[in-house]
Amino acid sequence: MTTDTEEPTLTIDELAARAGVTVRTVRFYGTKGLLPPPVIGPRRVGHYGREHLARLALIEELQHQGMTLAAIERYLQQLPPDLTAHDLAIHRAVVASWAPDVVETVTRAELERRVGRALGDEDVERLAAMGVVAPADGVYRIDSGLLRLGVQLLDVPLSQEAILAARTALVEHSRAAAHELSQLLRGEVAERDAGAVKSLSAHMQPIVVQALLTAFQRSLREELREWLDGTSGAGGSA
Repeated sequence: MTTDTEEPTLTIDELAARAGVTVRTVRFYGTKGLLPPPVIGPRRVGHYGREHLARLALIEELQHQGMTLAAIERYLQQLPPDLTAHDLAIHRAVVASWAPDVVETVTRAELERRVGRALGDEDVERLAAMGVVAPADGVYRIDSGLLRLGVQLLDVPLSQEAILAARTALVEHSRAAAHELSQLLRGEVAERDAGAVKSLSAHMQPIVVQALLTAFQRSLREELREWLDGTSGAGGSA
């Protein structure tokens, strides 16, 4: 997998496998302008990067929302052309917040097709520990909203204990923030009818999610900068 600053290294077959789509689909999206063209390398082979993979994930999420191809084209055309894979992932998270929780039951083969890679027993155990999948009688109940995130965490060099502790912290703090925001909104809509309340909720949900993601992203960046600056200072004074 490439990083945002690395050169694209995925062939079209590798990109399709990682995204869980067919090569034909990738080519189709390219001809429609939904995907930027690949970087052409030696022997005229096209190479794709994380931005292409993140854009495919966003397209998939938009399709899950029931958007037509024409609507998806319009949505993507409104995005800045230089978005990184990280920026696209934030857009996908906001889009995913519009959908209700979706739990599906799939076979092992379908699970691996969804994630675009083979999964060992240890991988499945880690996904189960994170609450992403639940094995039951030869099939797997999956949380579609968490599946891609869970698979990405399989490659993160953190212990299972650290990942679960981070998940607990995120869930607890997000629930606390959601409760406080809910109280604020209730105060604003206390005198309105039920239809107005539902309309406000539908409009506010993606806005609130985007605000939370942006605030958290900036806070995390500041925390990491302070930590890295402190580490550099300690190393320089040794």
